[in-house]
Amino acid sequence: MRRFLLILFLLLAGEYAPASPSSFRLAPLFTDNMVVQQKAAVPFWGTGTPGSRIDLRASWKKEAGGVVGPDGRWTLTLMTPRAGGPYEIEIRHDDSTLTLRNVLVGEVWLCSGQSNMEMPLEGWPPDSILNPDEEIRNSSYPQIRLFTVKRAYTATPQTECAGTWDECSPEKSHSFSASAYFFGRELYRMLKVPVGLVHSSWGGTAVEAWMARESLSRMTEYDSVLQKISVTADSMKVLQAWLGQFPVIDMSKRDRDGKWQHLGLQDEECALTSFDDSAWRIMKLPTYWERTDVGEFDGVVWFRRQIRIPSGWVYRDLVLELGPVDDMDATFVNGNPVGAHEAEGQWNQARIYTVPGHYVDSTLVSIAIRVIDNGGGGGIYGAAQSMSIHPRGEEERVSLAGEWRYLPVADYRGDRLYVFGLKGDQFFKRPRLPFDFSGYSPTALYNGMIAPLAPFRLAGVIWYQGESNAGAPSLYQRLFPLMIGNWRSAFKSPLLPFYYVQIAPYAYDPHTHSEYLRESQFLALNVKNTGMAVTMDVGNVRNIHPANKQEVGRRLALWALARTYGKKIVYSGPLYRSSRYLKGGIELSFDQTARGLVVTQTENGNGFLIAGEDRVFRPADVRVRGDKLIVSRPTLTNPKAVRYAFSNTSQATLFNTEGLPSPSFRTDDWNP
Repeated sequence: MRRFLLILFLLLAGEYAPASPSSFRLAPLFTDNMVVQQKAAVPFWGTGTPGSRIDLRASWKKEAGGVVGPDGRWTLTLMTPRAGGPYEIEIRHDDSTLTLRNVLVGEVWLCSGQSNMEMPLEGWPPDSILNPDEEIRNSSYPQIRLFTVKRAYTATPQTECAGTWDECSPEKSHSFSASAYFFGRELYRMLKVPVGLVHSSWGGTAVEAWMARESLSRMTEYDSVLQKISVTADSMKVLQAWLGQFPVIDMSKRDRDGKWQHLGLQDEECALTSFDDSAWRIMKLPTYWERTDVGEFDGVVWFRRQIRIPSGWVYRDLVLELGPVDDMDATFVNGNPVGAHEAEGQWNQARIYTVPGHYVDSTLVSIAIRVIDNGGGGGIYGAAQSMSIHPRGEEERVSLAGEWRYLPVADYRGDRLYVFGLKGDQFFKRPRLPFDFSGYSPTALYNGMIAPLAPFRLAGVIWYQGESNAGAPSLYQRLFPLMIGNWRSAFKSPLLPFYYVQIAPYAYDPHTHSEYLRESQFLALNVKNTGMAVTMDVGNVRNIHPANKQEVGRRLALWALARTYGKKIVYSGPLYRSSRYLKGGIELSFDQTARGLVVTQTENGNGFLIAGEDRVFRPADVRVRGDKLIVSRPTLTNPKAVRYAFSNTSQATLFNTEGLPSPSFRTDDWNP
């Protein structure tokens, strides 16, 4: 308790931080192997002794110098040459010298978004990219450098983030963003200069999480939540101080392979049949634990339950079905391990385990499951009918849905596990936050994963996000341009190139109309110096993580090559511009038609619908006339509106002669 109170005092006094203001260090963004933007004024920053001299000297014969500020922080700007390297950068502070080696000068891009940007080259089994083994095997590009920002969420903007720069190689690329890698590879192949990719993504997150308080405060809808977050900031310091009294496992120091195995959480007894769980609380499964008293929580939770099986099942092989578990599990029956998924990315995979007959020695069966959630929703969350136990090959089942006893044994935050173990109901004694703040809260990821990067000099941004906002497209239409302006302000670049991916077709729930979200993304092209890579033809309506990340990266690169680097190439599919009424039809005009338009057919037709005064949309006929389309329907003499590919699962049928698809669009403004 004494240690907790001391840490709490220092936190609230603002003097307890990962780096003391009196210590000399660079921000973690600046390491060996980094890439700095060519022909630019590049900011460097860090901490040091207040009032002391700080000097930078680059081997390309440029220098910068200054004095550490009273708050122990310093920022210097270094002019860079044209692309090349490797170089060294020497930083001097009093009697200390630090040298960055193997530094390249080239093009630096920030790559951000949710899971489709986060998805690595090796995929998330069972989801995979196309040809992952071949792509990883052929990913040796020493002139491409990779930096992944470790997940972090905070209630206030931070100045540092965790991560390291690595040369692109099979040993490093496999866990790096596939979309970002394919984008960077295309730039490197076409520009023949070093490329630096700074990847900062978090799956399942909404755009609000990536925006600064100042930007969100322009929208009155967020007044209440922003006020709650302000109050939460000091409470989070109290919670962090409380966690500081427990043993810590630094997960960042564990190898990726087997990272979540053999953790040593002092919880092995939980698997035993004889373990007394009578003091544990009760949760009804299946559910996400965020919907229970646990609340927003990443960490480790044990679930236990005893059931009765028919006497005829004793000593027979049984099949244990749990449905999907978010994210990882280790499952035991009568104290014996029967199966586990202990690698990241398996949150949507059903758990089906065989229980050997010799484990089943009575009609009383004890089941224990350790669930680890490393981000987002956690728990055993599928349908009730997906939880059961039954003899192999038989239909008779005993349901496992219902009341389970549970105990959280470790809290996961900042890539660290704080271990409660089994001594008391520690989790429920923790200081409670006035607001259930997490990585999915407004401002949380901007503060923890974008603010620490600014104002590093960038060539531009690529962005792949929107699925988590599909339920509120009109709000996204206002938020997304605000976010672009927010980032441009943070990186001190008013026209910073911002190229993004329009979300792909997917079978959302019937209440979600993602076509309006795609429309909001299309309208964001009105923001200067933006571009949109369309994926209407490379999606998968049954998988929200389409496999063809190669084409996603290539299409983003087309925008950058044409608009940022001046290459004379076709970089977009047809973009709807205007319409006019003809006798018995509607003429549509487009930009970005290349040498003309191409309309194809799918099993569901040509994707075009037309409506009259009754506002009922019906399949339409389409004729190509150069760079225009004539849309009509024989029985409709007075058409009023046309829609193209305007549903959750519509796929592309309209292309230009370069094979690039048009985004979905509509000529009407009728409310859904």
